[in-house]
Amino acid sequence: MKGRTIVLDHINGREAAAHMVDGHLDDLLIASDAPAPGTIYRAVADRPVKGQGGMFLKTPDGNAFLRQIKGMAPGDELLVQVTGFAEDGKAIPVAHRVLFKSRYVIVTPNAPGINVSRSIRDDDRREELLAVVHDTVEKIPHGIILRSSCSIADDEDIAEDLHSMLTLAEQVLSDDGSGPETLFEGDAPHLLAWRDWVEPAEIVTKEGGFEDHGVLDAVETLENPRFDLIGGAYAYVEPTRALVAVDVNTGNDTSMTAGTKANFALAKALPRALRLRGLGGQIVLDLAPMPKKDRRGFETALKAALRADSIETVFVGWTPLGHVELQRKRARLPLSELLG
Repeated sequence: MKGRTIVLDHINGREAAAHMVDGHLDDLLIASDAPAPGTIYRAVADRPVKGQGGMFLKTPDGNAFLRQIKGMAPGDELLVQVTGFAEDGKAIPVAHRVLFKSRYVIVTPNAPGINVSRSIRDDDRREELLAVVHDTVEKIPHGIILRSSCSIADDEDIAEDLHSMLTLAEQVLSDDGSGPETLFEGDAPHLLAWRDWVEPAEIVTKEGGFEDHGVLDAVETLENPRFDLIGGAYAYVEPTRALVAVDVNTGNDTSMTAGTKANFALAKALPRALRLRGLGGQIVLDLAPMPKKDRRGFETALKAALRADSIETVFVGWTPLGHVELQRKRARLPLSELLG
């Protein structure tokens, strides 16, 4: 099946959304019991963590951890936003800077200015989008980012989205309550799919859509740590408590360039493999043998693939043993936990 399909259904009673590209599973969102990224709390400072420059906070969902706490004292109240999922036994990661993100716009309190996504290069369209903002809001109280999805969107839809996000921001920021409280819950999978999967696609909402479109079969294959690479090579991705290990193998290819080809194939496939399995944190790549002169090209290919991914991943560097280290944001829970 050619083209893009977004399937909205449930897995094991959990709301879920699947993004299929040419019949293959490209992305998968599954609801969890943990606070979703984007959730906004009124939190209460509890106790500082010496040596880490952070503070534990009290929230309705348990302890949260905030870095960069200059000027904060126990008992202070502040707005914070969940930035990712916590490791087992650790506090919820939060940030003091809150954002209100939707399909077309991002409202950024305390960061004034109107910015248009750099991926929109048409000057006439950029001017049209700025006009939409000024026609919609007389006095702009917060910063606004117009997302890349605005490039082909209807101006009325953008204006409606902008008004909705500004209204939400005002409601949250004007809160005058006290004590730990959830002021806004992060988006569930169906809404998150609408927000972030903006390219034209067929939308399937009927019950049983996952089975009809092969999503369940694709999810079942993700339980196997092995995944095939182009050219007959393959890799294993296996999470441990400390890190995620990725092992690359050349398969039946015994040519002089087998290792290089397998590693470049991994560079292209790795973001999807990690994204679908919900893996983050420290990633260590045990690559197939290849000449040192090919390292720079591999690094370039891997960085390009990571930039195109929706989850932030930093290329840390090479180890003395020739391994590659990455640091990936814990934007999702591991698939194994959600299906367990």
